[in-house]
Amino acid sequence: MEIDTLVREFGDCVAAQAQCIADGDANAGNEYARRYVAAFERLRDFGSEGRDALRSLMADERADVRVMAAAFLLRHSEQEALSVLRREANQPGLVGFGAQQALDRWKDGTWSLDPE
Repeated sequence: MEIDTLVREFGDCVAAQAQCIADGDANAGNEYARRYVAAFERLRDFGSEGRDALRSLMADERADVRVMAAAFLLRHSEQEALSVLRREANQPGLVGFGAQQALDRWKDGTWSLDPE
């Protein structure tokens, strides 16, 4: 699968998971989570090129997609990811909560979405 396709898969599955959560369908949401994690793992196989491509999602129009991309890219693009997460952490709801959780895990040293 090409890098652009994997980036699109990541973003679309994050958005689909958020919609499933809003609709109360956790099982379907979990399937979308597995798919975006798998897309990220495949992007990692491309090294910096794959992670750099995912950076485009930190400017996505969908807040949930921005936050998830930033959360996964903290080690690779720390300053940009922190900026996105700090901005979104002030928002109400699950997006803001997720951004704050990512920031907290980064600060306390327990973040582990993209180990070296």
